[in-house]
Amino acid sequence: MQSKLKQDKNKAAITDVSGAQTGRKPGSKRRGEVAIIRPGIFIGNSISIGPGKIELLRQIAELNSISAAARALGMQYKNAWLVIESLNQGFGKPVVATVKGGKGGGGAQLTELGSDILATYSSLEQRINTAASIELARLVQLASLKEADNS
Repeated sequence: MQSKLKQDKNKAAITDVSGAQTGRKPGSKRRGEVAIIRPGIFIGNSISIGPGKIELLRQIAELNSISAAARALGMQYKNAWLVIESLNQGFGKPVVATVKGGKGGGGAQLTELGSDILATYSSLEQRINTAASIELARLVQLASLKEADNS
């Protein structure tokens, strides 16, 4: 069975492109089941990057606000700042640039470094998931067998 990983904003869906073993039409999704690899990366002893930190950077890039990004992720503002500070310290440079509030309000945006970290991680994540698409599809299939056994 051939499988293909389709990226959808923050999620990926495994799609059966052959339809051969399932009796479904080619390209149909497996009842909304998703399998994706979200890597954790450790660089030396001082830098760790994973899905949580990357999602915070994505939200900051989209919303131009640390507080809005934290709210969108259901996290406290202070915790968002601690994540940003850990990245700043690890990389030795700021990953987010902030503008203090005032009449026009404050804001935040990724620095060039922050944008590069986000783009590089996203590219790596996509490559890993593409390379592992057959295995991911098999894991979804095995999970579907559990549902069939319980019916």
